[in-house]
Parts: sequence; structure tokens; C-alpha cells
Amino acid sequence: MTTPSPLTTEPDSNSGFPEVEFGRSGDGYLVARVGETAFAMLPGRDARHYLATGWRINRPIAEWKRSDFYGHSGGLADEAAFRTKVVENAEHQREKRALGRRDTGSNANTPWGPSQGATIYAEGVICHSTAGHVGFHLSAERNRKVNPVLRAPDGWYEEDEAWAIVAITFPHLFTGYERRCAERTIKDSWPDGWEAIFGIVLQSGESREKDRRAFEKEHADNWIVVSAITSDQQPGFVEVVATPGGRRGAGTEERRFLVPSEEYRIGRFGFVVDETRHPVYSGPSSFIGWQGRKSP
Repeated sequence: MTTPSPLTTEPDSNSGFPEVEFGRSGDGYLVARVGETAFAMLPGRDARHYLATGWRINRPIAEWKRSDFYGHSGGLADEAAFRTKVVENAEHQREKRALGRRDTGSNANTPWGPSQGATIYAEGVICHSTAGHVGFHLSAERNRKVNPVLRAPDGWYEEDEAWAIVAITFPHLFTGYERRCAERTIKDSWPDGWEAIFGIVLQSGESREKDRRAFEKEHADNWIVVSAITSDQQPGFVEVVATPGGRRGAGTEERRFLVPSEEYRIGRFGFVVDETRHPVYSGPSSFIGWQGRKSP
């Protein structure tokens, strides 16, 4: 792998402000600066890496340390992926600057408590910050423009997922990066709404929610793990508690199984017990709640 120069400034004539600086930290990590935001490619588990972030590190890049970074923004396949993420952020910052959003004080009441400040995206499109949450409020006129299948009657849209409804309704108020994130969020969380609005049927792998429904339908009669613990009594095995279809609640039948440790990988929606290979276990339990109980 080619080692970059200690500091590479890569202004893109098409990207404008801010410039992107790539370099190596004092402890040898690939890092970058975009405006006041700092990025680092740091090692994680299983020889993988992740994107770490920092803020206003007011020292030369060559003096940065791993301890300057605290945010975790997802895994990275390689250095090319790191550079792509950094340049994407620079584009996002440039576009956001051009949109001219305005910060203002606010004492509005929100579903998440008193507003401590707001960002005006446009007339009737305001993002409020509270002590523990962020969310959009749309005026009645703006809210009528939201497709009825996704519309919140009160005009409030929280930051975790519902913000994406605002973004796909008023795409001209958001950056390209934000629009891409919003599209992914709507497909994952409200696939029926996406299909109804755009007339596109989402295929396997295109929506987390649709994939979850398919998984639950396919394995409705299988034993799916709801709790797991490394077995103290059976070395090399994971003791699991499973229920039919992974269902929970009073009256739901539970059974324990032993799964070899090297096989136990939870997967996207849960671990499906293979009854031909994973035996029902009725011996002493490592689960406190099962001590003294036996599996059927």
C-alpha cells in the first residue's frame, strides 16, 4: 500500500470550501481535516478499522494523537474508503454552507422538552435542539406537503428516523449526503411508504424492515435465540434461550440449546437454532434466571 506524504492538501476546484487535508498523526494513523472537523482511520476488532471523528484540534496534523478522537462513525474497508468518506464530508459541508441555514434562539415547546435553540432551514421548516433530542417542526402549510402515508399529524419529526420524511419532502433544503441518508432511512424504516410514493417495489437487501418481515415469516416456526451466554458448565459452547419465531412475552414457550461457540454468530435478525445439530439442553444453567429450572 502506498504511504501518502505527511501532509497532503487536496483542494478540489469543484468542491470549494472547505479544503481537505490528509496526513499522518503523531502515532502513525491516517487522518484528515475538513474545516473544524477531524477524522482518523483507527483499528478496531478483527483487524478491521473504523472512522473516528474529533473537533477543533488546534495543532498541526503531525501532532495529533489517537486520544484526540472520540466519535465512532462506522466501519472502513480500507484507506480508499476513508478518503471517500472524508471527501464526502467536505462536499456535505460545502453544500450546507451554500444552503444558508440560520441558527436562532428558541423557547418553543417540543415533544422532547423545551427547545434550547433552533436552525431555520426555510420558512416553516425549523429544526429544534433540546437537552436530549433534536427534531423538525413543520408549519401546517408545510406539513400538508408531506405525503399522507408518512405525514405526522402534529408536524413534529424526530431526529432518529422521521427527519428523513422532511428531507424527501423538501430535498432542495438538504445536502446530497443528507438526501442519500434520508433515502436509505425511508427504505429501511417505511418501505411501504417508499413503494407507495415512488411506485418502486423494494427487493431483498434494499430495505431492512422488508427483510426483517421476510425473515420472521420464513422462520415463524423455528427456534430463534432471545438470550445467550457463554456456558460455564459446557466449555466451548454457548448456552442459549430460544422461543418459536423469536417471540417474547408472557406465556411464550422457551427452550435452552447448546451451540458451539465458533458457530454462534447472531446474524442480521437473530440466530436460528438448527434442531438437527444443536441439542436441547436441560443441565445446569449459566443463566441466573434458569438456575433450578429445566428445559422441556
